[in-house]
Formats: sequence, C-alpha cells, structure tokens
Amino acid sequence: MNTVSKELEITLIRSAIGRLKKHRETLKSLGLTRIRKTVVLKATPQIRGMVDKVSYLVSVVERD
Repeated sequence: MNTVSKELEITLIRSAIGRLKKHRETLKSLGLTRIRKTVVLKATPQIRGMVDKVSYLVSVVERD
C-alpha cells in the first residue's frame, strides 16, 4: 500500500490559545492559522506524526 499518494484533509477545530508552544508551532507548520481553516497535505509519515501530536485540536479526513 502506497500511503504517499494519499492526501489528508486537516481542519483546525479547536483554538491553539493556551496550548503548549510545541503544539502551536506544529499547527503553524501544518499551515493551520485559524479555526475552521482546512489544508490538504500529502500523507507522509512526517505529516501523520505532526497530526498525531495535535490530534485533539484537528479533524482529519483521508482522501485518495
């Protein structure tokens, strides 16, 4: 199974205010700057790891 060809649709659903600095920086690296902002990124192991770190703040949908 080739996971690199898949994409993740990531939406920020909770505020980063008051969260750990590393988690805020991770959101910024993902391109999530505002609540309800959605980005589409390739499903690489690095991106999946970043999403796992802030999973309590985001919603993720896997696309082909």
